[in-house]
Amino acid sequence: MARGRSGRNGAGGGGCARCCLGFLLKFLAFLQAFAAVSAVLYGAWIVSRWARHHELHLDHLLPDLWFACAVMAAGLLYCAILLAGYVSAEISSGCCLCFYTVLAMAMLLLEASVAGHLLLNEHWMQDLPYDRTGELNNLVSFVQNNLDLCKWTALATLAIQALSLLLAMVLRAMVSTSSDDYDSDEDFVVIRRPLLVAQGAPSYLPTTSDPRGVHPQLWSSSMRQKYGLNSSSGYTYNTLDHQNAAPPQ
Repeated sequence: MARGRSGRNGAGGGGCARCCLGFLLKFLAFLQAFAAVSAVLYGAWIVSRWARHHELHLDHLLPDLWFACAVMAAGLLYCAILLAGYVSAEISSGCCLCFYTVLAMAMLLLEASVAGHLLLNEHWMQDLPYDRTGELNNLVSFVQNNLDLCKWTALATLAIQALSLLLAMVLRAMVSTSSDDYDSDEDFVVIRRPLLVAQGAPSYLPTTSDPRGVHPQLWSSSMRQKYGLNSSSGYTYNTLDHQNAAPPQ
């Protein structure tokens, strides 16, 4: 019982910690959702601006608007990953948390590779196709003019992503540990002993009893022994007949 009580106390404390970590993970996902939605809206704005001045065809969408499509695709992928993280933190499922951890780690590696390529290759714009919308050049000019702001924004975004990944890994470890504890508690058998031991049943069980609490057979045998009567005489005194006899008028 002590083991079961300590297990229940540990499960309660672990449940509170999981709730706190899940809330932090959902809050960080909510913060990152601003960047993801902003990317989707920025790509949609580029497409709508292009459609006002040019005829929009789906077959020429990628060659002409590849930058807008890439921005929208990155924003939608980011939203899907954040949604997976939010759902994983809400239901606290080990499989969902593992899936989100893999997606978040892959996204961090992709961002690190892109950032390394931009820093190491000074002529990275020449490797990209020509952007007919001109928004890529406008974005590069904005980043160069506000380099400090964009740098701190990028570092804050990476820090939030890394913290979300760490929280997801810790929460997944706590969920797996709690499930193992529940399995061990189910395997443990508690043997309880009664506080009061029941006394043994009497060796004789009377077939009939008087409503006043007197047993007729015991009383008849004691009377026969007292007056020297035996069972062979054919006389027995039945107290039930005496009690059931009608009173004299």
